[in-house]
Amino acid sequence: MAQRPVAGKGRLTLALVVTLMVLAGCASQPDAPPSARTTSGADSGGWVVVQRGDTLGEIARRGGVPLERLQRFNPDADSKRLAVGQRLLMPTQQERAPSGGPYRYQVRPGDTFTNIARRFDTRASRIQSANPGVIPTDLRVGQMLQVPLAGGAAIASRATNGSASSTSPPARTRLPDPGDLPRSARNWPWPLEDYRIVRAFGTDARGTLQPMLLATNRGAQARAVADGEVRFADSMRQLGQVVIVHHADNLQSVYALCETPLVANGDRVNRGTPVCEVGFSSASERYDLLFDLRHGGKPVDPRRVLR
Repeated sequence: MAQRPVAGKGRLTLALVVTLMVLAGCASQPDAPPSARTTSGADSGGWVVVQRGDTLGEIARRGGVPLERLQRFNPDADSKRLAVGQRLLMPTQQERAPSGGPYRYQVRPGDTFTNIARRFDTRASRIQSANPGVIPTDLRVGQMLQVPLAGGAAIASRATNGSASSTSPPARTRLPDPGDLPRSARNWPWPLEDYRIVRAFGTDARGTLQPMLLATNRGAQARAVADGEVRFADSMRQLGQVVIVHHADNLQSVYALCETPLVANGDRVNRGTPVCEVGFSSASERYDLLFDLRHGGKPVDPRRVLR
């Protein structure tokens, strides 16, 4: 009877064995060369080797996975600087990568807690804590793990609790200064009637500025937060359908990850006018609205304006 592959046994010193008992847990089957691990589909969850002329969008299309999910499983991949021969991890249909974590990750040949942590910029000890019933030295190929991201859970928790600190960026990062906001930018309504903040405006663990992300329910419609004129209502790469409304005093509001725009370029809208239907994100498995406010093109924390 065929047996499941188990952890490989290398020639390790005693010190390394003790370390691996805590952190590593090498899954069976040694890494094959890149050419042998190439796949065109998402079912096998192997590696894709970048060929000349490839883009992340094309690789995602061939693999049958959303571009956003492919990017989240390859956080170090620069879409503008793909190198021929570079390996990209193709997520399986069982895996999930919500923006704040934890990821649902499927063990692959050669995996250890250490290299999984390195791949997603987290710590092996966090993976161990999130999977208390998993023996690090007995990982199985195909086994599902929870992979918490560094800082992700804390950010999501603060955003959900609505504390004022959730919008504070790391001290080392300085946000763009939108200048003094006009008197008109006060007590605007939220763009959704039923929502929860799953990502607050601010910088992530890498210091990258992130706009606010709101989760809502199926069928929800985003509404204009103030009177204005629609200057854009179309699709944008990686953002789905996007609506941008210009308001008085050089203010703009942005509604992204939409399923269907309900307005067109040049339309005049009033506060509360539906501008789009919120779309479903296969990456987060939620109905998400990315909401952004700008003053003179510079990002503004929505909590400074919304009531």
